[in-house]
Amino acid sequence: MPADRKPDLEPRSPGTGFDWSNPYPMARTPVFARNVVATSQPLAASSGLALLRQGGNAVDAAIGSAAVIALTEPCSNGLGSDAFAIVWDGARLHGLNASGAAPAAWTVEYFRRRYGTDPAARPMRGWDTITVPGAVAGWAELHKRFGRLGFEQVLAPAIEYAERGFTVGPNVHEKWQRAAPLMTSAPGFDQHFLPRGRPPAIGEHFVLPGAAQALKRIAASGGEDFYRGEIARAITAFAAQGNGALDLADLDRYRPAWVDTIHQSFAGCELHEIPPNSQGVAALICLGILSHTELAECAVDSADWHHLSIEAMKIAFADVYAQVAEPAAMRVTVAQMLDPELLRQRARLIDRSRAQVFAPSKLDRGGTIYLAAADAAGMMVSLIQSNYMGFGSGVVVPGFGISLQNRGAAFSLDPKHPNCVAPGKRPFHTIIPAMLTRDGAAQMAFGVMGGNMQPQGHVQVLTRMLLARQQPQAACDAPRWKWNAGVEVELESRMPIEVVAELQRRGHRIVPGDDSYMDFGAGQMIWRLGDPCVDGYVAASDSRRDGQACGY
Repeated sequence: MPADRKPDLEPRSPGTGFDWSNPYPMARTPVFARNVVATSQPLAASSGLALLRQGGNAVDAAIGSAAVIALTEPCSNGLGSDAFAIVWDGARLHGLNASGAAPAAWTVEYFRRRYGTDPAARPMRGWDTITVPGAVAGWAELHKRFGRLGFEQVLAPAIEYAERGFTVGPNVHEKWQRAAPLMTSAPGFDQHFLPRGRPPAIGEHFVLPGAAQALKRIAASGGEDFYRGEIARAITAFAAQGNGALDLADLDRYRPAWVDTIHQSFAGCELHEIPPNSQGVAALICLGILSHTELAECAVDSADWHHLSIEAMKIAFADVYAQVAEPAAMRVTVAQMLDPELLRQRARLIDRSRAQVFAPSKLDRGGTIYLAAADAAGMMVSLIQSNYMGFGSGVVVPGFGISLQNRGAAFSLDPKHPNCVAPGKRPFHTIIPAMLTRDGAAQMAFGVMGGNMQPQGHVQVLTRMLLARQQPQAACDAPRWKWNAGVEVELESRMPIEVVAELQRRGHRIVPGDDSYMDFGAGQMIWRLGDPCVDGYVAASDSRRDGQACGY
């Protein structure tokens, strides 16, 4: 879309208002169906769709897709991941926090004894980054409350891919190849993920027999074996062998938590996110600030459009990085962070003519894969799971091939920071599923993967869809920016050159982003068109990944 074109607020299609054209040079088209799944990996999407065809609902499809993608995109997630989900059951929203807690032995002194007082000396991988993996418990909890098919039937596609293998695609191959040199000393990694002494090539067949055995135990026990059975004993025995702190008691006491979503009004809709310890509040703060700017009057894709959004995002992150942790450890409440008057005041800090660095608000003390699924009965699911960094901690459990996440690396070692490490505490989390509602009903399940890109991606696709009336696939395909720190902003190479020049003139330090897969996240979205049983949904899948949206 030309940079001088302003958002067209007149409806283009009954019931949506979307302009169904796509002005961006991507090859995918939106998918229309009454039952849909959208993921970043096609085998995962087709597996979820197969479960829907077998009579399963959107939760069955989401769990089945999540289990398959834990195998077929192992660089980004796995059976040892954490997860979050938001479910619309046709009447209300349910949030699930399946992020894991720190081992009971973890304290600031524990890390100082092992690594000294320099925070830079702490490890980013290995046993001292591994919190309790929550994804498997999250799947089991979702299934217990909402599933229709048997748990073993839901996990059957994943077991089949683990046993019979799958073919590696180009994006997964590239990420695998990048991560492998970092894992040379990671316990168990070579045996399970480099069995031929190298990453699998594009088009090469790959089998995960250990994961097949783990999945069979998980399926038969409803997830219990992972935390209180043979798998748990294998994990903790390997931890003891590697001088790690994770023990059977840590796994046994773990439970996911059902939570109420937090939300923010924007352009006639409500954006819902999972509350802290996730960073979802960053997207809410940003949209709340943008509501008090002239963004709706700006031409989409113009320098003004991007500048206002970048500055609002920087303000949001200033507060989130200073304040967000597990709720019990936070010095302020989410309600304080989303106070309308505060957001109005923060919006006034934005200078239309120059980029700035913002300090956190002064508040008084107060109380990465993504997938979506929806069915014709109206159930919608937004689910995200991740092992944090590529292949997580690098530690892979012998016999079961379970790669364990490294979310503990996100803890602070500063005793004054709310995110400071403590026994049984959940660390600050970057992964965030999202759900959009309108008039009290679910409108869209969506998410954008990729570290701190996630809330930035939520803001960028939502402003395009709700203000510029771009259809979901166009909003996915549009060039993105990503704020890193200070006034540094990465831009995709497809950003118009005149816009780049103007952002530089305003003081943004532009860093070319030449790797869309790694730097700018990838989104999946499912938008309800009307009555799900009659009108169905429109779904989009980001062209930056191998994935797809599919339906029937």
